[in-house]
Amino acid sequence: MINKIKDFFIKNGIETDEAKAEAHFLVCEVSGLPIEKIITGEKIQNENEIWALAEKRIETGAPIQHITGFSYFMGDKFIVNSDVLIPRPETEILVQQALKLAREKALQNGELRILDIGTGTGCIAIEIAKNLPDISCVDKTVVEKSLSLEVLGVDISTSALHIAIKNMEALNQQRRVVFRKSDIFSSVYEDEKFDIIVSNPPYIPIQFKDTLQNEVKNFDPPQALFANDKDGIEFYNRILEGAKKYLKPNGYVIFELGCTEGMMQSKKVTEIARKFDYTLEFIEKDLEGTDRVIAFTACSGTKI
Repeated sequence: MINKIKDFFIKNGIETDEAKAEAHFLVCEVSGLPIEKIITGEKIQNENEIWALAEKRIETGAPIQHITGFSYFMGDKFIVNSDVLIPRPETEILVQQALKLAREKALQNGELRILDIGTGTGCIAIEIAKNLPDISCVDKTVVEKSLSLEVLGVDISTSALHIAIKNMEALNQQRRVVFRKSDIFSSVYEDEKFDIIVSNPPYIPIQFKDTLQNEVKNFDPPQALFANDKDGIEFYNRILEGAKKYLKPNGYVIFELGCTEGMMQSKKVTEIARKFDYTLEFIEKDLEGTDRVIAFTACSGTKI
């Protein structure tokens, strides 16, 4: 059945590699069968349902994740719809680097507090919390110190926050993740201080909207995609300008970076950081060699 769905997708204009991946995802996930059983010919009980979803994919042009209602991120299933950005594999790099910083901070402090700005599905906040179970991944002495962890995810969209809460509950992170409506720092309290502020902000310059795939520009929420300036750095500027007020001493700000029309944003974002007197800690590249994650502190590290 996977091959039949794949051929159907290709016939209707989906590129071969994408059609193959989507057919595999759709058939395996909706049937509930592992690929091994499908290949060996085990009967799929709900073929009509799968075909109806495949036809809906073509009729609407919606991403396959919107058709099924979920997407995978760091191995976990997240509810998605048109109110939230579909989690991308590149964002896993951001989470992995944030986890490294979190483990470092966990060795230094009695508590660990992390702020995720523009949380969307909640995938960043939830995966950070989920991958720091009682901070036991650091070492045994940390557990004995009874370190506490709280991750606060904020978003300007009420609809997105509803999805984030559902994902938090599905992945059993209710006691470690909190969500709140906020336009960046607007609803963060004066006395709230964080070891790490993390964000995958909107970074696509609005003038490049028409260059995006239809599945992105027509179905992902615009407020999660687009910045209104020509370089896509509007939100980096806003976050860095306000972050010092909410950072603990030697706290980190860590971002996912964009790359539009081959132009990486690391240089522009570093210039903003210099303006607000931050220090560059590191830049992490993705598998294609693009600067994908950047981290700053207010007073330590390699001088910019």
